[in-house]
Amino acid sequence: MPRPRHSEALRAAQLYYMQDLTMDAIARELRTSRSTVSRLLSTARESGLVQIQIRSPLDTGPELERLIRAQYRVDVHVVPVLDTLNEAETLDRVAMQAARTIGPLVDSNAIIGVAWGSTLSAVSRHLTRKITHDSVVVQLNGAGNMQTTGITYASDIMRRFGSAYGARVEQFPVPAFFDHAATKTAMWNERSVQRILDLQSRMSIAIFGVGSVDADYPSHVYAGGYLDEDDLVTLAKSDVVGDVATVFFRGDGSSDGITLNERSTGPSLDQLRQVRRRICVVSGASKINGLRGALVAGLATDLILDEASARRLVSFEGAG
Repeated sequence: MPRPRHSEALRAAQLYYMQDLTMDAIARELRTSRSTVSRLLSTARESGLVQIQIRSPLDTGPELERLIRAQYRVDVHVVPVLDTLNEAETLDRVAMQAARTIGPLVDSNAIIGVAWGSTLSAVSRHLTRKITHDSVVVQLNGAGNMQTTGITYASDIMRRFGSAYGARVEQFPVPAFFDHAATKTAMWNERSVQRILDLQSRMSIAIFGVGSVDADYPSHVYAGGYLDEDDLVTLAKSDVVGDVATVFFRGDGSSDGITLNERSTGPSLDQLRQVRRRICVVSGASKINGLRGALVAGLATDLILDEASARRLVSFEGAG
């Protein structure tokens, strides 16, 4: 069966949602069947033409959003999630909302920087197609480690983003961390690497999660063979609370003197702060220390998080 045209889905959505016509009435006006109208409306929702919001007077989300926005100067989307859901189910709900939020922000001629990780992997599975032109998805940091190249894991995430937006994908085939800072310096002088670094320097959007040292559900960088025992001890001595794209920071947002960052292949926090739109997606209240550090560091312009994390972030601030 042929896919409904964009214009037909838009027309059906306007009649249904804005003019309150029934599906039978729309079918008569468009001279088609009721089942076709149903498919058109589904297409409108799936493609992002229609976005449905529910505002309950019992919903605490808007107040949490207001408090977080005032404290950290970020646009906030709090995802309502039942306390009975487990961490994986919560992540799926947050990822779905993140995918729907990201879509309208992606335009043609965009350079979209994407980090890898459990959160971004989940987001990538919920992306809906949006036609753009001359856009590029560039990997923010290398994914290789002591056990695997990481290429398959990271490339699956980049490929889904590229497919969703019709964008060219540029992978970054380097380790997440070099063994020696001097090796990174040498590699950064290679023209093939400089091509990727140049794309990263011109990003219009960066999309990332927050890795947290003490999360209940360990972030991929801490559980996937990227760091050895000596690295973890070094991070603890430096009072590190988390990372964005494998670049580490403390609870006060600072990153100076953290030696592991000299070997990391992610963009510096200063470089990240130069990106016009920086979308941070977080699921799981146990990531609160890493999240707060990232917000204090000014790494995000947009934040999408679950309700429990939002409540804990606000309570954390109130106690601090």
